[in-house]
Amino acid sequence: MADRRLNNLLKKVKAQGVAMRALNDAQLQAETPKLKAQLKNGKTLEQILPEAYAAICEADRRVLGKYPYDVQIYGAIAMDLGALAEMNTGEGKTLTATMPLYLNALTGKSTILVTANEYLAYRDAEEMRPVFAFMGLDQRAGVSQTPGEFLTNDQKRENYKADILYTTHSVLAFDYLLNNLVMRAEDRFLRDFYFIIIDEADSVLLDGAQMPLVISGAPRVQSNLYQMADFFVSTLKADLDYETEDKAVWLTERGVKYAERFFGIRGFYAREHFELNRHVTLALRAHVLFERQNDYMVSDQDEIVLLDNSTGRSLPGMKLRGGEHQALEQKEHVPLTQEQRSVASITYQNLFLMFPKMCGMSGTIADARKELRTVYHKKVVVVPPHKKLQRIDQKDQYFVTAEEQYQAALEETLRHHRTGQPVLIVTATIQDTQIFSRMLVRESVPHSVLNADNAYWEAEIIAAAGMRGAVTVSTGMAGRGTDIKLEPGVQALGGLAVIGVGRMENVRLERQARGRAGRQGDPGSSQFFVSLEDEIVTTMNGEKVEAYIDGSRRISPGRLKRLIDGAQKTMEEQGVSTREQSVRYDEILRRQREILYAARDRLLDKGDIDPRMMRGIIRDNLTAFVKAHPRLTPHELSRYVLDNLTYELDPAVIQIDGHGRKDQQRLLKRMEAYAARLYEQKAAGFSKADQLQAYTRQCLLNALDDGWVEEVDYLQQLQYAITTRGTAQRNPIFEYSREAYQSFEAMKATMKQNIARNFFLGDPQIGDDGKMTIIFP
Repeated sequence: MADRRLNNLLKKVKAQGVAMRALNDAQLQAETPKLKAQLKNGKTLEQILPEAYAAICEADRRVLGKYPYDVQIYGAIAMDLGALAEMNTGEGKTLTATMPLYLNALTGKSTILVTANEYLAYRDAEEMRPVFAFMGLDQRAGVSQTPGEFLTNDQKRENYKADILYTTHSVLAFDYLLNNLVMRAEDRFLRDFYFIIIDEADSVLLDGAQMPLVISGAPRVQSNLYQMADFFVSTLKADLDYETEDKAVWLTERGVKYAERFFGIRGFYAREHFELNRHVTLALRAHVLFERQNDYMVSDQDEIVLLDNSTGRSLPGMKLRGGEHQALEQKEHVPLTQEQRSVASITYQNLFLMFPKMCGMSGTIADARKELRTVYHKKVVVVPPHKKLQRIDQKDQYFVTAEEQYQAALEETLRHHRTGQPVLIVTATIQDTQIFSRMLVRESVPHSVLNADNAYWEAEIIAAAGMRGAVTVSTGMAGRGTDIKLEPGVQALGGLAVIGVGRMENVRLERQARGRAGRQGDPGSSQFFVSLEDEIVTTMNGEKVEAYIDGSRRISPGRLKRLIDGAQKTMEEQGVSTREQSVRYDEILRRQREILYAARDRLLDKGDIDPRMMRGIIRDNLTAFVKAHPRLTPHELSRYVLDNLTYELDPAVIQIDGHGRKDQQRLLKRMEAYAARLYEQKAAGFSKADQLQAYTRQCLLNALDDGWVEEVDYLQQLQYAITTRGTAQRNPIFEYSREAYQSFEAMKATMKQNIARNFFLGDPQIGDDGKMTIIFP
């Protein structure tokens, strides 16, 4: 979108603002029904935008005591036109969001803002609710105020029915999945998606986009292959039996042959060895790609607790999917938990692409504008700051060893601290916070630490980081969404000093860290201290840097800089590649998911089920069975009838005259006539037509859900197992797509069998209240 278009709309908003200032409260509140009427009479949102924005800006001033700056209005316009807005930290993104939220809520359609965590969602909802209420709109928080408390479907329905909803990314994603698992139409709670604002958009759309959100259901039968696969992997030799690249690991040709000898099989990638292949892949990933105290830790209760290393947060209660968690437990020799089936799954990419209008805001998003355009078809608009940036960003300092790096960072911290200037030390990993904290303890410097151990106090710790003499050590999370306000007198000391320790995974994380200082024209400074021993440098460059680190080889300053910065660039490129691959994997699941969810919705909305469709399904099942058994025996036929049609055998029906084509045709006709009689008998058991419809609908829903659970669970496992097929001269995405198609076709056939089986063998019980309870076979 052209800047001219944004500036023209900004001028119109400002002009309307003069008129709004002259209105009394009742007249200003009357703008809401007036604007709604204009929309109903054919005006577009862009046509009423100037008046709507001017109205809510004036309401912000009267209710909150804050009138949005021109740059906030500019950013709000950009978002309503579908852009992702980059706004510096402290520029008032929460107030900015009131404008597009108000405008889009006037449509009466779903209007949602999602943010990073439940604390922020609840805080922002509470802070902004008075202004929306003043303008006659209902606004709610879609999260519980009590940690660990779950909302009921009725509570969720009330929340999503509100004009405006503040919630979190994960709550919205799981609610979408749960909404498509209900068994009754009245249990659904979501409205059709329409407009969404994504706060901290880069964190969600990029950093959090790779890991699908999965709902787990009934446990699968526990495999006994974890221990065997773990032992096998422990005998492998790096670079000979397996290779790693781009956060992936696979067996080499030598490793595959060794696996076939070890397990006494032929064709390691053959379909019949899928489970063995999967467990070996899981064990290999657990040993090679997951590092203790970096990606996970073992609690005092001998449980695997995952860590988000980029933010420092521990993730209690969260488990890796597809058996990966159990592979880690086997690696650490702790009790194995039950492996759960994946019932439903979605990525953030596909969730947010469902919204007709999607926009977002962040302090660091412009660096990824190309990827955001490619994946989400979104333009990034950089919003200028309200006040000129005063922060001084010093040049990075480069070191060979971590010892030199940490000592220099410590000396810089002490230099600032001696003057009373607050200091925020931002590290690349959780372990780095602990190391730096111990160094500060040795220097007798009081400080706060923000990492996995105390993330609950995140907002309080970060909010106090601007006090005189404060020293705060944090991972890259650094309180996203929480302002660091300077104590009076701190500005004269130079404001907040940000000291970065370690090269981070991408430039955006470093810009986010620097952005903690210098909010709204405050003074401040930032400087990063990096070395060849930073995790991403050793991960990306490995053997290249060993000789330099141990001192056996000298390195020039230029070479030192290129190696460290190049490692970050390579990791960023790999991150883009991994996210693109994740999109392609989930695109395949998305197509299947849309087909199944649409079918569920039609059933839940109680569309009539044509008896001819049911008869067709039954006929297809019988035809498939007869074709699959050219040498059918009386026992096999009896077993089929008992398992699928009736518990009472008719000897005249199950006779087999021969195995020729005509014999098969006669048998098929006899079976079809038999099934038709059973169908009529079942239907005659219902006194009302709507009861038969309800019963048939539940038979269909039960079969669809059972089949879909198996399909989702299989595809989740397949993604892990498929990665090793690149070594067999196969394209993993192609292989995944091909097998996903085959499994989908197999699922449809199984669903047909289960629909008929449910109908014939289901036991409907109708109570005195007229409600039906069904016991399925």
